[in-house]
Amino acid sequence: MTNRTTSPFRYDIVGSFLRPDQLKQARKAYSESLISAAELKEVEDLAIIDLIKKQETAGLHAVTDGEFRRSWWHLDFFFGLQGIEFFVPDRGYQFHGEETRPGTVTVTEKISGGHHPFVEHFRFTRAHTSEGIEVKQTIPAPAQLLVELLRPDILPLVRAIYPENDELFQDIVTAYRQVIADLYEAGARTIQLDDCTWGVLVAPLPEGFLAESDKEESEIRKDLAQTYLQINNAVLENQPQDLILNTHVCRGNYHSTWAAAGGYEAVAEPLFTDENVHAYYLEYDNDRSGGFEPLAKVSEGKLVVLGLVTSKSGELEDRQKIIERIYEATRYIPLDRLCLSPQCGFASTEEGNILTEEAQWEKIALIKGIAEEVWN
Repeated sequence: MTNRTTSPFRYDIVGSFLRPDQLKQARKAYSESLISAAELKEVEDLAIIDLIKKQETAGLHAVTDGEFRRSWWHLDFFFGLQGIEFFVPDRGYQFHGEETRPGTVTVTEKISGGHHPFVEHFRFTRAHTSEGIEVKQTIPAPAQLLVELLRPDILPLVRAIYPENDELFQDIVTAYRQVIADLYEAGARTIQLDDCTWGVLVAPLPEGFLAESDKEESEIRKDLAQTYLQINNAVLENQPQDLILNTHVCRGNYHSTWAAAGGYEAVAEPLFTDENVHAYYLEYDNDRSGGFEPLAKVSEGKLVVLGLVTSKSGELEDRQKIIERIYEATRYIPLDRLCLSPQCGFASTEEGNILTEEAQWEKIALIKGIAEEVWN
């Protein structure tokens, strides 16, 4: 079984890493106006350089900046777009047994994608990464932004700028294509679209999705799936041939909690059949994600990265059980189209999951060791 030389790699990561204490302290100091933006950036820079070295030492073929310059995995990208600003709602997102700190975005003018700060963030990471190591840039999926802006509590603010969804849809697509073009020009060749929208669709739909509709929930679910597919594919189409565009599907990852549960059956079509990505990073760390049967729907040529090792706790998985699960998945998709990773990032928000940094690296070492045994 041959090793892979392009993303996704046989052993891989999703993207985010636990923030070091010094970085957390600096962000807090900045929020309290005790240090300047330049001083915060200096701490971020040093933390990212250190993280890159640790990832390379761990043997990873693709590294990230750990999302160290972000507070949220998605919102920071959104308000990096022109026309979008951070907004504090009355409540946070509701997770299993925990509510997040409140945060979302709203629209203040027409959305566009020029001069996005993530482009400079990428350049910095690329400049400090060794030759031959890929730098993976993670961004939230276009569908994720659409869903955020159509939230019932945000929608009235959005409607002041976008009375109809069609223009909003098109401006999101245009903005995303601009950012991706700028990242490509800066040297990015692997971009990952992180996407919780499909994770919502596998679970009972929240009340806001059902309001003001006389359709059955199953029909609403189908309509939403087509909308998510269309906006993502509108961004994915006609991209450079040497640009690898992958996606990560998640059911929520905040402080070791989750937001939704359900197998992939409900979204396998059109997600696995029609979304024009190279590979799917899929959450599979427990029974909340269901079985491997939907993998039979993954269209020819696409790869699947099995997220069999949880990032939500520091308990180290049983090596043999992970290997057995990989081979169980081969009943539905060939081994050569499979890879292995954690189920999600270790810190989708700056709070991070509840495990130590030592446990984080032990998980990555376990993944590497298993992949070398299975695919070599």
